[in-house]
Amino acid sequence: MDHLVFEVGTALVLVAIAALIANRLNFSIIPFLILAGMIVGPHAPHFWVINLKFIHSAELIEFLGRIGILFLLFYLGLEFSTSKLIRSGKSILVGGSVYIGINLTLGLLYPILLGFPLKETLIIAGIITVSSSAIVAKVLVDLRRTGNSETELILGIIMFEDIFLAVYLSAVSGLVLGKSQSLMGTLLSILLSLGYMLLFFIIARKAAPLLNKLLKITSDEIFIIVIFASLFFVAGFSETIHVAEAIGALLLGLVYSETDQADRMEHLVIPFRNFFGAIFFFSFGLSIDPTKLGGAVWMTLGAVLITIIGNFVAGLVAGKLAGLSYKASTNIGLTIVSRGEFSIIMANLGIAGSLMPILQPFSALYVLILAIMGPIMTKESKRIYTIMNKLFRWSAPKQMVKKNQND
Repeated sequence: MDHLVFEVGTALVLVAIAALIANRLNFSIIPFLILAGMIVGPHAPHFWVINLKFIHSAELIEFLGRIGILFLLFYLGLEFSTSKLIRSGKSILVGGSVYIGINLTLGLLYPILLGFPLKETLIIAGIITVSSSAIVAKVLVDLRRTGNSETELILGIIMFEDIFLAVYLSAVSGLVLGKSQSLMGTLLSILLSLGYMLLFFIIARKAAPLLNKLLKITSDEIFIIVIFASLFFVAGFSETIHVAEAIGALLLGLVYSETDQADRMEHLVIPFRNFFGAIFFFSFGLSIDPTKLGGAVWMTLGAVLITIIGNFVAGLVAGKLAGLSYKASTNIGLTIVSRGEFSIIMANLGIAGSLMPILQPFSALYVLILAIMGPIMTKESKRIYTIMNKLFRWSAPKQMVKKNQND
């Protein structure tokens, strides 16, 4: 116990180093944090007074990582609102349905073909289906593509994914974390989870005036205490009825997003989201023994391949249905290919449900590869489009167009 603060301090130094390296390379911080955690841990050496095994602090770091999940999902809930969904209309519904439909189908078929049981299949499908909104948003800003014609649809698909995640995570958590093994008990557990989620949607639409009165607190100190108290209470209560604590945080964020205090909450939560979110990814890497990743390599490479293909096709179809060019449609598929926080949350759900241990190294490798490849593919989307255009002849070269105009 005497070394607890020092061990946590050492972990934070490693997190800071990983963050500085990522910033120096102008890259997503997520893979560097996971790698930093994977390098140390129980298999790491002991240097003098610096113990990189993190024996005494492992449980505390894991708990801080859980807090990171809550802040990540709560913030995303604040970013999303049912009002935005209604205003975005048809493009989100069509594009999001196409994207989820293609990727979820591939995500279900792949583990089925590999012979996984039902629960593991659902977890793997969730890992494969949902992209990383954090990485996608960062890439769009870094590459200055926020004004592109396809960006609105990309953001719409991300928002649609949030809705899908809420439904899917609620249903799967009811199945994976539920105690009953009978079909009726399983169905009741899933219905309870979905009903719980529906209750929050109703509160978000109907209780905003009341919440505005209750949250009209002038002191930031008292305000943040009230918000965090409700966040941890709702997340903890969700876990007691076999709904993942992360989905409880997401749903509470959804409710608060409809209030007049949403912007104030976002401003206050961002530092906590960034700090504890970083510990979350580091903690996930800390739990991975790199010497045991070999068994998941081929499974991961197969999943990466079908994810790239599925995202490319889904982006192309969604973009063309929205009336975008082939180039813009190609950008959609390449931009949303990154996987990150949601995939890890799905993997943690499987771990919490005592499912097959391969889920952990599989998700770690899968996220690591796509968190690196995603931003690179987005940056090189113009070259990739040029290659694909030569193969499929989507549009005539500029020289050909000019020649036809002269004729």
